[in-house]
This record gives sequence, C-alpha cells and structure tokens, in this order.
Amino acid sequence: MNKAICILKLLEFLIFCAIIILPNETHAQIVVDNIEIESYTYKTRGLSKLELSVFQPANKELDKNLPAIIFFHGGGLRERSIWEFRPQSKYLVDRGMVAVVATYRVKRHGRTIFESIADAKSAIRWIRERADDLGIDENRIAAGGGSAGGYLAACSALIKDYDEPDEDLSISSIPNALVLFNPRLVLPVIGDPPLNKKEIRYLDGRNVEEISPVHNVYNGAPPTIIFQGTADKGISLIESQWFCEEMDKYGNKCEVELYEGREHGFFKYFSGNNPDFFSTMETTVKFLSKLAYISQDKQ
Repeated sequence: MNKAICILKLLEFLIFCAIIILPNETHAQIVVDNIEIESYTYKTRGLSKLELSVFQPANKELDKNLPAIIFFHGGGLRERSIWEFRPQSKYLVDRGMVAVVATYRVKRHGRTIFESIADAKSAIRWIRERADDLGIDENRIAAGGGSAGGYLAACSALIKDYDEPDEDLSISSIPNALVLFNPRLVLPVIGDPPLNKKEIRYLDGRNVEEISPVHNVYNGAPPTIIFQGTADKGISLIESQWFCEEMDKYGNKCEVELYEGREHGFFKYFSGNNPDFFSTMETTVKFLSKLAYISQDKQ
C-alpha cells in the first residue's frame, strides 16, 4: 500500500479514537503529507456519536473557500467502513478540493434505513452551516459514495423527508452534485421477490418508493456521474441506466461510466495498484471540472 495512505490511515485512526471521547463540537487535528485532517462529532443520538473527517490542503489560502465533496462508505447499511474513501479524498485534495468522510448509523446499531438517510442529510447540513469556518464554498458541495453510501448520497439529493426536526432546516442538505460508485438507486430491488412481513414492518408502514432515488427524481436535481461495473452481481446495471433515463426526462445531467466485466467494489484503492481506482478518479476530476469545481491539473 502507498506509504502516504498508510500514514494517513494510522494518524487518522488516532484522532478518530480521540474524537469519540471529546464533547460535542470539539475536534482533533493532524497534518500529514501536506494534507490537514480535522475530525469532528457532527451529531449525537443517545450514546451514538457520529463523526466526520475533513481533509484539505495544508497550504490553502485562508481567504479562499474551496469546493468540497462528502463521501459515505458502503456496507449495505449494516456495517461501518471508515477507511473506504480516504484514498479518493487524498486524490481530490491534491487537486484543490476539500474532502469529507462521514460515518452514519447502521443496522447493527439497531437502526433502520431512515436513520441512515437522516444522518447523511445531517452531515451535509452540518458542513454547509459551517462552510466559512471550514473554508468550503457552500454552493459547491458534492456528495458521493459506494453502494449503500452512494444510495445515501442520492437520497440526500432526492428524498424530501427524514430531516432531523431539531436542526436548522433553512440550511439545505441537498448537495450540488453527485459522484456515485455502483450505487443502489432502485427500491424495491429489481429481481427480488415481493417484500415479506418482516421487511414491511421495517418500513414502518411507509411505501418503499418514498425512499427510492429513481422514483423521486425532479427537475433541477444535482448533476450526477455514476461508475458501474457491468458484472456487478449485487446491483444491476439496469438501476444506473434507469436512473439516468429519469434524470434526462427531467432535464438533468447524468452520466453512466461503464466498466466492462467489473464486479462490485471495482473502484477501490486496494494496494494502490488498481487501475480502475485511478481511472474513476481521473473521470471524476473531468466531471467536476466541467462544473467549475476544480481544474484538471494537479495542484
């Protein structure tokens, strides 16, 4: 594994451990490999502290607010995977962005999909509310993620409900762009049998299409790029294609980048020798440069 990524993981793990014992609204900070990392508790529910880490250039201009992207990890809404998007974060920080990686409540904590959606919205709202303090341009905040994390990023843009009532709802939780990696975009899942009684109870009487991104597309939805492996056995290619068709129907920008023969998780960094990681990130930079987020040139 790339030495800088190893150091980044080790040091961030130390501040991640520190942040969980600190009171709300406090943070820990480190600088490594010209990247400043600050970790915060963005939300507390009961005994659960939800953290996010902010990555930004250590030498950034103090009076300049940069575009940002917040990543949500995968894991089927069952497990936390706090390291998944650290390499992508470093890649984009090196090109002049601020990157944020957020945790959220998952099923193993006894939580439902609705809490996960609410947490994603809370994280984006928290960032936008503190944009000036964090050196972020509040009008250029993208959201991204892989698999279930991609689903949550899409939900933050498209699903109207499930905001926390004690938050300042005048501050938008809608991202300005979406960067999605093999995301879940359709509920009920294509090809699955009808919902059973347990799954229906899990929805608490609500219609599953209320939390299905493809069923909630609207005119003015954020421009989107989707990276999809054609051999993904967990999430059908049809989902991404259908989603972009709906986006086009409403006059929104949507691109699907197909990776022939690639399976679920093909985009990950692994040991730094995965060409698909670099390909997806180069294409992400091109996509964001068209939206005037960043230059295609490395900073």
